[in-house]
Amino acid sequence: MSDLIERTREKIGPLDANVMKAATDYQDKLLKPAGSLGWLEAIAVQFAGITGQLRNSAERKVHFLFGSDHGVYASGVSASPQEFTRLLMEFYARGEGCGITVLCKHVGVELRLVDMGVKGLAPHPSIDSRFRLMPEGTWNLHCSLAMTRETARKAAEAGIELTGEAKRDGFQIVGTGEVGMGNTTSAAACIMAALKIQDPVLAVGRGGGLTDEAFEKKKRVVAEALQNHEPDPCDALDILTKVGGLDIAGMAGVFLGAARYRLPVVIDGVISAAAALLATLIAPEAREYMIPSHISQEPGYALAARHLGLTPYLNLGMRLGEGTGCPIMMQVVDDALALMNSMNTFDGVSLESEYRKGIRA
Repeated sequence: MSDLIERTREKIGPLDANVMKAATDYQDKLLKPAGSLGWLEAIAVQFAGITGQLRNSAERKVHFLFGSDHGVYASGVSASPQEFTRLLMEFYARGEGCGITVLCKHVGVELRLVDMGVKGLAPHPSIDSRFRLMPEGTWNLHCSLAMTRETARKAAEAGIELTGEAKRDGFQIVGTGEVGMGNTTSAAACIMAALKIQDPVLAVGRGGGLTDEAFEKKKRVVAEALQNHEPDPCDALDILTKVGGLDIAGMAGVFLGAARYRLPVVIDGVISAAAALLATLIAPEAREYMIPSHISQEPGYALAARHLGLTPYLNLGMRLGEGTGCPIMMQVVDDALALMNSMNTFDGVSLESEYRKGIRA
């Protein structure tokens, strides 16, 4: 483990239990039946535990979208042309109407694009290319390692560094997203490796849509890669080295950095969840800083979420990627904080509240 990753891990502590208790007590004083706002109450309490403050704001929002190509694409595991990775990054950079650009603009989220290794992607002022570690993307995990351990380390460190910059720039909540044809294959392999799952049927999904024949091939590719490389289930960098992706490694670093800098961080779909799972192999307490967004249709997502002990808040039938669940969830977080900050209390309106003792919705 690198010095930066180790220093980050050492700085990650639990949420502030005292502030969470105060936030829970305050929720019970608001002008409503106790517990009646459900998960909105839980979100506000978690946010308070992360920041150490009873009242909070998520007005400054940032979303990191990591672009990277995956060598495993060559094994026929994706239905979309590989050049779509580059084309989509170019669309995002020009602010064209893709899902993530529309949602970020609508919700007031700053979109930061990070090129980790997209084939043929030219420099652009709206794309951060400082961490372009493998210009042609990862190697084919079906035939070889996906990357060197040094590259995996640098990719994770990039996520930590980016999150530190977000903290410095005054952002109050972070989102995680990606684009890269073939990356659901890498994500499924990472989840299976971390959870010691051998049967690909349990974790491998169709991604962006595959024929039955291609779907069977995808499951075979993942199973054979894990059998050939035998990644260490306790070592996140070993998993990334052998079957991971640059985007997954970068997002794992964001999850670690968010916990280090005490920022709430939103999980999107299966690829983001794979990164979150790997981050907790390095620092288990990082999970307390994570906010799930929507249920992914990929089977690996349910496995990762269950292991993390996180229940997604939204069920929208989404499977676009890009981190599109994050700006939607950030709006929900805004709602939760608005209620915590602005709702009247029973005392404030001089209503009798003795009858509420012992009653919960």
